[in-house]
Amino acid sequence: MSARHPVAPLNIHDVENFDHETEVLVVGYGCAGAAAALEACARGSDVILLERASGGGGSSALSGGEIYLGGGTETQRACGFSDTPEDMAAYLMAALGPDADKEKIDAYAHGSLEHYQWLVDHGVPFKPSLWDSPTWVPPTDDGLMWLGENSWPYDELAKPAPRGHRVTADGFGGKVLMAKLSEQVAARNIGVHTDTYATRLIMDGIRVVGVSARSFGKTVTYRARRGVVLTTGGFADNAEMVAQHAPQLVGLGVNSDGGDDGRGIVIAQAVGAAVKHMSAGQVGITLVPAMMVRGMIVNNVGQRFINEDVYPGLVGQAALYRHGLDVWVILDEQAYEEVPEVERWGVQPHYVAETLEELEEEIGMPAGALVTTIGEYNKHAADGVDPYFHKSARWLRPLQSPYAAIDVRRGMAPPELGASNGGGAEVFTTGGLWTTVDGRVLNLDGEAIPGLFAAGRATSGLHSWGYISGTSLGDGTFFGRRAGISAAGR
Repeated sequence: MSARHPVAPLNIHDVENFDHETEVLVVGYGCAGAAAALEACARGSDVILLERASGGGGSSALSGGEIYLGGGTETQRACGFSDTPEDMAAYLMAALGPDADKEKIDAYAHGSLEHYQWLVDHGVPFKPSLWDSPTWVPPTDDGLMWLGENSWPYDELAKPAPRGHRVTADGFGGKVLMAKLSEQVAARNIGVHTDTYATRLIMDGIRVVGVSARSFGKTVTYRARRGVVLTTGGFADNAEMVAQHAPQLVGLGVNSDGGDDGRGIVIAQAVGAAVKHMSAGQVGITLVPAMMVRGMIVNNVGQRFINEDVYPGLVGQAALYRHGLDVWVILDEQAYEEVPEVERWGVQPHYVAETLEELEEEIGMPAGALVTTIGEYNKHAADGVDPYFHKSARWLRPLQSPYAAIDVRRGMAPPELGASNGGGAEVFTTGGLWTTVDGRVLNLDGEAIPGLFAAGRATSGLHSWGYISGTSLGDGTFFGRRAGISAAGR
């Protein structure tokens, strides 16, 4: 961080006067900040929301709009699925690990039904219909989708149930989620201060009591009598922090609103906050899951390395961290044609050949690489089995000429966004501040820092190295609520 905006905290005795006073100060107006502000207000606290941009929304508003919910929600039941918190927790522990936060996952899973109802009560819509094919975001307005729960090995660890609850929208649902939450904020006595960038925390001894911020070139100070809640997002837009903590994400496209600069994390670190899993990230690999699942994904020597029907973000993490994104989707003409045009996102094969030998030569793979891999794949696919990676029989059949290859490193453009950020993946960070299930920020001794709370991507949340869609908006709103309640109750 530059000297222009130092991160060292201010002592309350060095603040001549406070420009604003409130009971709970929430910094960052995405889904976590909105949830925190609403719950603090519902507990009778005066609340001010700070936002660096000219309006609320943040990265939440640009997201696909999936919220990971389960345990037998109304939407699940309407689509014919039963579910339990125990199965939900077992899946998340496996998919978000290693070292996923068990206490948070258990709280999240067992609180999921109540949280679903809270969202519905706040106007968030979910259509009771199922999208039943691998995708990043359905091209329809279906409200429920599978997120790898029915893929191996997870289907052996917990009873599968689809838990991707997608906010009803034309296109990506994040904008609708934030519109609904923002309507609720506007309907309450919550002060919203936009174009205000928090730069430092203010301390009274060991307690956080406020924030110093910049607004239109001037310093503005805020006193928070009960607590400060940081919901400022991750740090994927801060090249210096990414290089320092998550070097494998350097140079990749960023999935954010451009404001995920890690400021909330570093100003908390400056008062002794501990962090977790700072090297971890979600890897939105730039491929079409419906194509990959009908064919295969291989590394640069033609070897499969994962079952293609898992949640595609897990494919992306394996592709980046194990193979440097030097991976290819291999399919045949039938597989490509089976994908409806609306699901193709404009992606076309980069190489087409009548024989595997020709395809190997065109894409620069060792002679015999694809011949061996596809030969073995086809032998077992004819019997409806995949003994190597256990892909579902639904997607298995022998591939046949003509063959095609898609170079994942070339990227693609989701229709909602209109352009790719470049490269084979778009990423965001999932590590951040170490917090309790109630949003209290912990120091290096594992003790809560008085007056300081956090939620959303500014924290390590539920995650370790794994990621599943919906566990950002879900984590942010659920633990944002708990942080707001905790802050109001002090």
